[in-house]
Amino acid sequence: MNKNSISFIRLLERLIHFVPRSDMMLQLDSKLLQQGMPQSTKTAVMVIGGAEDKIHGRQILQTFFQRSGGADARIAIIPSASREPAVIGSRYHDIFEEMGAKAIEVLDIREREHGEDPVLQACVEDCTGVFMTGGDQLRLCGLLADTPIMERVRMRAQLGEITLAGTSAGAAVMGHHMIAGGGSGESPNRSLVDMTTGLGIIPEVIVDQHFHNRNRMARLLSAVASNPAKLGIGIDEDTCAMFEGDGTFQVIGKGTVTVIDPGEVSFTNYSTIGTVDPISIHNLRVHILSHGDRYDLYKRQIAMSSR
Repeated sequence: MNKNSISFIRLLERLIHFVPRSDMMLQLDSKLLQQGMPQSTKTAVMVIGGAEDKIHGRQILQTFFQRSGGADARIAIIPSASREPAVIGSRYHDIFEEMGAKAIEVLDIREREHGEDPVLQACVEDCTGVFMTGGDQLRLCGLLADTPIMERVRMRAQLGEITLAGTSAGAAVMGHHMIAGGGSGESPNRSLVDMTTGLGIIPEVIVDQHFHNRNRMARLLSAVASNPAKLGIGIDEDTCAMFEGDGTFQVIGKGTVTVIDPGEVSFTNYSTIGTVDPISIHNLRVHILSHGDRYDLYKRQIAMSSR
């Protein structure tokens, strides 16, 4: 990292005291810091709850395509979370080809050493958009975490150089802390969720996908109780939380995005109970957002809606 990058990070730390450097998103525009005015950028990080429409309106996929440059888009597809990467990669390749992307490459990474391949690294360096498919988030992190390719994808996304999208498992990996698995249909408890380390694209959040469709509220509540410095983001199917360069995200799609904010929690029994005992959390804030709603990640409040 050069001296200018280090100085920029230190400036951000002074401006936003409650976010440590390891948890800092680096895509804030310098003009925004000087002017104090929110600015949306063309590029974005799109966190998709899974099962996005691939046939009819394709609203979320069309948004990714346009944010990646439209007819000038050069898209890299990473299907590594899938057990059938060639099949799923081909499906998204055909979709973006139909939309008219300038170039599309499927990065069929099946071994960790592929994450050091200079040809694939060149593709990541040249692309304007990266799309991570669904599958198994543990498989995706196992193959790509800390590889040169993923480190470059993460940095380019955080700097606003590319549009990055992840659906289902590709969404789950976005935070520094990641939900690896767990149950549903019971009260929040410590055994309900398995946590591990994600890819750290948006370190401040813990993402759960297929949210209301698979009754995962208790799972996300349990995850937030164990990591009270993080913001819980539960995303329904065919729904996207699109994070802009100004620190806000906008909801796109047919379902809702649930935001669980533990910032003002006054009490929790998490540290004193057994693994299957129910969790108490007092003064938790919960927001339910639908299409067009916006949320400010740094201020932790509803932002001006685009409706």
